[in-house]
Amino acid sequence: MNSTQTEPNSKALLPIMIFLVVYLGNGIYFEYIHPEKGQMGFYVVSVVLAFSIALITAFLQNRTLSFEEKIHICAQGIGDDNIVTMLFIFLIAGAFSGIAKEAGGALSTANLLLNILPGRFAVPGLFVIACLISMAMGTSVGTITVLVPIACVISQNGNYPLHLCTGIVVGGAMFGDNLSFISDTTIAATKTQGVAMKDKFRTNLKIALPAALATLLLLIIYSLRSPGLELGHFPCSFLQALPYFVVLALAICGMNVFIVLLLGILLFTVSGIMTGSLAYASALSSMGAGINGMFETMIVTVLVASLAALMKENGGFAFLLQLIRKKAKGKRGGMLGIAVLTAIMDIATANNTVAIVIAAPIARDIRLEYNVSPERTASLLDTCSCIAQGILPYGAQLLVAAGIAQISSVTLIPFLIYPFLLFLFVLLSILKER
Repeated sequence: MNSTQTEPNSKALLPIMIFLVVYLGNGIYFEYIHPEKGQMGFYVVSVVLAFSIALITAFLQNRTLSFEEKIHICAQGIGDDNIVTMLFIFLIAGAFSGIAKEAGGALSTANLLLNILPGRFAVPGLFVIACLISMAMGTSVGTITVLVPIACVISQNGNYPLHLCTGIVVGGAMFGDNLSFISDTTIAATKTQGVAMKDKFRTNLKIALPAALATLLLLIIYSLRSPGLELGHFPCSFLQALPYFVVLALAICGMNVFIVLLLGILLFTVSGIMTGSLAYASALSSMGAGINGMFETMIVTVLVASLAALMKENGGFAFLLQLIRKKAKGKRGGMLGIAVLTAIMDIATANNTVAIVIAAPIARDIRLEYNVSPERTASLLDTCSCIAQGILPYGAQLLVAAGIAQISSVTLIPFLIYPFLLFLFVLLSILKER
């Protein structure tokens, strides 16, 4: 049933409220009120558990439908072509991520680029490297894990502020997470809107690139006002780095993402064995570990697809659309509605992929109502979720970065130059829309 033909019902949104209480409520409690030593508060309660409780709540609603009918509605939501494609891509992306990490590709790529840069421009160079690595890896957390230790070395050797070096790595990581063809956020945004990745990339680049260039300009000005210091040599292997550059080039050229990922796995296997960083057994185990790392994302996708289908059937989406209609005026209003909805979902879930999957069905209805292009909608979903995720002090990105640098995640916020500039450019792009 189409949500626009369903009677608006605010009670259908109760499962999301339950999720917020269970996940966000416990996260705040264990992170800030009663923290556990050595435990990140927002990881005490699994997001899978929180969504499972929300789904049970949805099943208990709407007594006019039988249990079997509700199961059928969930199955239709899970069986959507875009959801199935997304799940398959997650599997292959997990294998790619696992073997790329084991082969040493990310670290070699980062060190190779650092060795090229003059010491005086280490800070803007670190931002560019973070952008390139995250685009190639398709993961912001993975990029942060690789680069923040390097940022700490640059901070110490070059006498640069640690918060600044760490903050620009986070910003660069979110740039790539937003644009990468193999990022789970890009996969979720494009597949839920039925958009080709290259079309979304072109639309997104018009917003993300100016924000990145503005960030780079500010960092260059900072570098010119600072003394240039020798940073030393970083060990690297061009052969280990090469597969990332090949994958990045093929993805930008618009090659099918399945083929790109499979070629990347093959190239990293060959380069890893040739350089001795991989053996046959470690290649297999690393791919398996990478796939295992995607299981939670895949389970959450299945749960959210089921939950969204039930909430839509029960009138929750119709209620949100009704609310947006009252506030939104024209195409700009519709786009702003998509942006705000996505950001709120990310603030609530602290996971940009999950936020996109939740917001996507509602965003699809909004774009049809307000004549927003699918590419623009996918871009807004991805960009706005990455903006929110990139500045959340309780999000995985800031928590991991702060943990490695041994600083507070809250103190990083003033140094997150790129996410704030990206927010500004998104707002300007919406305001100039006709």
